[in-house]
Amino acid sequence: MATHLDLEEQEQLDQFKHFWAKYGNLISWVLIVVFGAIAAWNGWNYWQRTQAAKAAALYDAVEQAASAKDSNRLEQTLSDMQTGFGGTTYAAQSALLAAKVHMEAGQADKAKAALSWVLANSKDDAYVAVARLRLAALELDAKNPEQALKALDGKVPASFEPLVADRRGDVLMVQGKADEAKAQYEKAWSGLTPDNEYRRLVEVKLASLGVNKSVGDKQ
Repeated sequence: MATHLDLEEQEQLDQFKHFWAKYGNLISWVLIVVFGAIAAWNGWNYWQRTQAAKAAALYDAVEQAASAKDSNRLEQTLSDMQTGFGGTTYAAQSALLAAKVHMEAGQADKAKAALSWVLANSKDDAYVAVARLRLAALELDAKNPEQALKALDGKVPASFEPLVADRRGDVLMVQGKADEAKAQYEKAWSGLTPDNEYRRLVEVKLASLGVNKSVGDKQ
């Protein structure tokens, strides 16, 4: 035989029914939003991991093409990387690697295109700085000093500032602006640590301009 709820239980049940009638719909929507957000977050993380794995595999293909000096395959794999995974660090790494291979093969235009892509698309400041330095060197070799300076015109991480200053000094020297070049070399020398081998090269450039950095002057 069914038992009857006592008055206290009945009152609690009535209160619950009243509460659910008033707030039940809102609670349901909140739960849907919360669990939906969790599902979306998990899905996003899974997609990110999948994309990273695919980009890594494609980067291996870029490296293989670069090692084989296969220009056609290198261009194709680089294009696939830029199209499918342009926002990853692998894309910037691939472009820098491709530019190096093209430079060694004497394909300056292709190298410039790869480096310019890094400048326009990479979100990694270090890769952008490397691209600036290499592009400026290419433009300088092509006797385009103005374009070389333009390539160097941009913010770079502090660790790259001495190298940019040194490269800017090289361009200014080609333009016959020795005093301005000297100032850039001085900036580069001051920014490099005493144990940095590259600092020795900057010292040679300064010496050619009449500035001798003696042992006692070194910081």
